[in-house]
Amino acid sequence: MSISLSAIARTQLDQTYRALDGILARAAAHAAEHKVDEAIYLDWRLTPDMFALKRQVQLVSDFSVRGLSRLAGQEPVSLADEEASFADLRARLAAAREAVWALPVAAIDADPTGDISFPAGPGKEMTLPRHAYVQNFMLANVLFHAAMVYAILRSIGVPVGKRDFLAVPG
Repeated sequence: MSISLSAIARTQLDQTYRALDGILARAAAHAAEHKVDEAIYLDWRLTPDMFALKRQVQLVSDFSVRGLSRLAGQEPVSLADEEASFADLRARLAAAREAVWALPVAAIDADPTGDISFPAGPGKEMTLPRHAYVQNFMLANVLFHAAMVYAILRSIGVPVGKRDFLAVPG
């Protein structure tokens, strides 16, 4: 049995979007309970040379929307980096999910053994087989940045655990 690129990507992204939505909701409640301005949490980072929480969420949406749009041969929806609250970040993830689900599955799955070239840093381009691009670049980046959101929130005391990151009910 073979599984399509769109099924692999959408299944993982759905879980990641749900997990982050729940984690961000818990973070908003934690900030409110402790009377901490959400901006403090949104600008928190684990180390000075690391992106802040807000940017980590933006990168989850950027890698997913741009990655699958690129596979579908479409121009990605542009999501402005203007979030100033947990509600804004949750809305961004919902917009990313909507953009990903609006892409034509047939176009994402076209030419499964072909290659795809994509920007990989300033002035650099990389080429990978389409399946490796989905699994080893796009999803790897999405999961890395989602894990950083989780780690940042854990580091400041938000009560989230592995079940939250995996979006396991109950």
